[in-house]
Amino acid sequence: MKETETQAKLSLKLQAYQYLKTKILNCEYRPNEFLNEQKLCAEMGNISRTPMRDALGRLEQEGLITILPKKGLMVSGITEDDVHSMFEMRLLVEPYALRTYGADIPHGELEHFVQMMHDPDTIDDFCKADDDFHELLMSTLPNKYMRSAYDRITGLNTRFRIMTGKVSMINREQTCEEHLEILEPALKGDWNTAADALQKHLEIARDKAEGVIKVIRLW
Repeated sequence: MKETETQAKLSLKLQAYQYLKTKILNCEYRPNEFLNEQKLCAEMGNISRTPMRDALGRLEQEGLITILPKKGLMVSGITEDDVHSMFEMRLLVEPYALRTYGADIPHGELEHFVQMMHDPDTIDDFCKADDDFHELLMSTLPNKYMRSAYDRITGLNTRFRIMTGKVSMINREQTCEEHLEILEPALKGDWNTAADALQKHLEIARDKAEGVIKVIRLW
C-alpha cells in the first residue's frame, strides 16, 4: 500500500512538472508573468501543494521559474544577454560534441535526416524537425555536466522562437542546405568538416537572432 502511495506521489510530481514546463515553453505562461501556486493547483484538478512545490523547485533549478521573496513566483524573463549566452553555449558545445563523439551517432539516423532535408516541403513541423536534428547531433555526448548545462538552454531556445513568431528566423530551404552541409561529411566520417559546418550554421542562426532582437521587444 505504501509503495502504491509513493508511486502516486511521484506521478503527481512528474505530472505537475511536465504540465508547468509545457505551459512555460509554449509561452502560455509568458516571461515575467506572476503565477499563483493555489491557482496552479486548481488548474491541475486541485492537487496538493506538495507535488506542485516539488515541480516548481525543479523548474527554478532549470531557470524557468524565479522565486521572488515576498512577491511570489514569476516565469523567468528572456533578455538580450540570455539570447547571446544561449548561442555562445551552443557554439561551444555542439561542434565539440559532434567532432568528438559524432562517430557514435547511428548511421541510419543520419541517413533519415538526409532524406528529410532533401524534401523540406514534406516536413509538417519544421521547428520540431530542426530541434530533433540538433538533438541527434548532441545525443552521444557522454559528459553529464555539459549535457545538463546544454539542456537548460534548449527551453530558452524554444521560448525565443515562439516569442519571435516561431518561424521568423527559419528559412526552410536555407536551413536544409546548411543541415546537409553537416550531414554529408558526417556520413563519410569526416567529423572535423561536419563540426566546422555546424559551427557556421550556428553562427548564421546567431546573426539572425541578433537581427530579430533589434526589431522586436522581448517580454
